[in-house]
Amino acid sequence: MRKRVAITGVGCITPVGNTAQEAWDSLLAGKSGAGPITLFDGSVHKTRFAAEAKGFDPVARFGAREARRMDRFTQFAMAATAEAVQNAGLKIDASNRDRVGVVIGTGIGGIGTILEQAAMMNERGVDRVSPFLIPMMIADSAPGMIAIRFGARGPNMALATACASGNNAIGEAAEMIRRGAADAMIAGGAEGALTPLAVAGMNVMGALSTRNDDPQRASRPFDKNRDGFLMGEGAGIVILESFESAKARGAEILAELSGYGASDDAFHISAPAENGAGAAISMRLALQDAGLSVDGIQYINAHGTSTTLNDKSETAAIKTVFGERAYSIPVSSTKSMTGHLLGASGAVEAVFSVLAIRAETIPPTINYETPDSECDLDYVPNQPRAAALDHVMSNSFGFGGHNATLIFGRYSE
Repeated sequence: MRKRVAITGVGCITPVGNTAQEAWDSLLAGKSGAGPITLFDGSVHKTRFAAEAKGFDPVARFGAREARRMDRFTQFAMAATAEAVQNAGLKIDASNRDRVGVVIGTGIGGIGTILEQAAMMNERGVDRVSPFLIPMMIADSAPGMIAIRFGARGPNMALATACASGNNAIGEAAEMIRRGAADAMIAGGAEGALTPLAVAGMNVMGALSTRNDDPQRASRPFDKNRDGFLMGEGAGIVILESFESAKARGAEILAELSGYGASDDAFHISAPAENGAGAAISMRLALQDAGLSVDGIQYINAHGTSTTLNDKSETAAIKTVFGERAYSIPVSSTKSMTGHLLGASGAVEAVFSVLAIRAETIPPTINYETPDSECDLDYVPNQPRAAALDHVMSNSFGFGGHNATLIFGRYSE
């Protein structure tokens, strides 16, 4: 019999709060994390605002010495993990450390470190490059550092599927538990890519909103007047355990990871398939994995980036999978508030999906003002909505055509 996978802890660092509860409260209040860029001088950029993780102090959390030895994305991952482990009451020691693993997704990894040290080499010479450059910049520094800090000696890896990375990391970690390779997994995503180069690159692609005069209303998924996404940063982490492990230690089970599906568009390196064909495959696989029909989903946390192509494509995919029922399923995009955390987005939205089930509340899509005829579903505009939620679907799609869908279920024996 396939092992059931419980979620026993959650943690996150986001532009709308530096704990899971703080972020959740901000969502229900319709609070945007957007504002002028402060991490660097953004005055020369076409887009001069972003969703920064405000109030995050790595020195206060880790000490000056350790903070200097971690890229920003690793700092986020470490902080969110600390909250999730504490939230789960998970003690990792000699009795279980070989059966606890880590999978962290990131779309870009240590780009801040790379740029800083490239500048150092160009300005001061090759001998002035930091000896910590390589371990700080590589994508697997986050799961490696988490393993060292918490003593987890089970399966450990980084996963990169662009903006689907967080969902893929959680889904693949769950598969490790299901096949018996681990009893518990620390899983999620982290991204700290708010740098001049990354913003410039997104701008020349035409991916970012340019509403510099009104940043808090810039992210408007599914709205007819959307003009691009709001770039964000942060991390989301969940603690996954086999039901046997969770029950044996008396853990509170917050929700169940019921289903996981993954696919690729095989269409274009950055644009989604117009009809959402690849995304539909991912959603169908997740439903099949969870043993659910289309009637089993009460809410979809959409990828919903606020770009013209993505929102139209995702809407089409939902209609393909759910048929007429698509019109009666609430769909919302929390990116309207957090911005797009790239490789961390799916993991943060996994945390929100679990909290939605617990609170029996659907977070809204803020800034939804003008309907788009090609995006004609129920997007829970501007206000949260009370709802009994037994199963929540969460979508993440990334450059390269990557699609990953998770389904979370209310805990029952």
